[in-house]
Amino acid sequence: MKKRVLLIYLSVLFFSCSDNGPVNNNPFLQNVSFSVDINMNLPLYSNLLYPSNAVYFAGRGVKGLIIFNTGSGYNAFDAACPNQTPTACSTLTINGIEAVCPCDNKSYNLFSGQGSLQYPMKQYRVQVNGNVLRVYN
Repeated sequence: MKKRVLLIYLSVLFFSCSDNGPVNNNPFLQNVSFSVDINMNLPLYSNLLYPSNAVYFAGRGVKGLIIFNTGSGYNAFDAACPNQTPTACSTLTINGIEAVCPCDNKSYNLFSGQGSLQYPMKQYRVQVNGNVLRVYN
């Protein structure tokens, strides 16, 4: 009897584990595997050393990356409008603590990635090592 209880407990524990990564189920945006290191000592990325600042990093993800200092950590999002099929106008622009889609003028909060439409911004993982950020999927 004790073995069964232990087995049930271990099964529940095993199936409740997660990788704590963001969920990226968005039919408009494909999943792209990448890893990039961003040195915040470089002038182009030094704004990330201060809370509530964001930078755009081209060439990774679907339409580039938007990396944001929340004050307690960093968020990295794909710069593609999450509720649009990628087109010429679907690269988000940074406007303070929001990202704005030029196609439909919808804005998304850079603290959470949430907007007023169905899908939030596609989020990527961020690992901090001193003044170097590793953004990956």
